[in-house]
Order: sequence, then structure tokens, then C-alpha cells
Amino acid sequence: MGLDEADAEAVLVYSTFPDMEQAKTVADALVRSGLAACVNILPGMVSVYIWEGAVEEAQEVVVLVKTVSGRVMDVMEAIGDLHPYENPALLVLPTAGGARDYLEWIVAATQIMPDKPH
Repeated sequence: MGLDEADAEAVLVYSTFPDMEQAKTVADALVRSGLAACVNILPGMVSVYIWEGAVEEAQEVVVLVKTVSGRVMDVMEAIGDLHPYENPALLVLPTAGGARDYLEWIVAATQIMPDKPH
């Protein structure tokens, strides 16, 4: 059973991880399950943020998950289940377009798993 057109819009899910190993573990799980066509892992980010009333700084790894709108909730749930942070960064970034063949590949790659009930 494939995704309908409304659920097949390419999106990016942004998250951060404390290290490359944990980011790779989540990326592998997302791609192998068909929830993501690809996951980009960008090491070497410095985050400065407020946490529990204090300014904190941490070295982190950025993760960009290439998926479709119909898989977003499952992607965020999977990341949350595997993530070491109490409150992980999870942002859905819509795309304004892209190369047609590339977008079609994202849609095809995320239809590996049958639709799950939402």
C-alpha cells in the first residue's frame, strides 16, 4: 500500500545528537525501516542553549532525515525512542521543491514499509 499524494511531500526532520555513534545508530534504524530515504549526519556543531534556566554549551552532531510527510510522526517516534536526550530537538522542515527525480526517489524509498495505522 503506497502513500497518497498529500503524504508523499518530501520533508526534512532535523535533530541533534551528542555524538556520531548515536547519530549513526538512529540513521541506520530509520533507513533500514523505510522511514527515511537518507540521513545526513553533520559532525562538529556547537550548540549554545538555555536548559533548566542556565546557558549551556555542547558539541553536537546534526542529523537531517529525508522522508515524506506521511512518515513524519513515525520518524519522530523512532528518533524519540532511540534518543539519549530527555527533550531531543525534533523539527520538521518542509521543502519548497527540488529535482523531480530526487524527490521521486525519496517517495519511493519511504514506501518500503507498509503504511502503519496513525
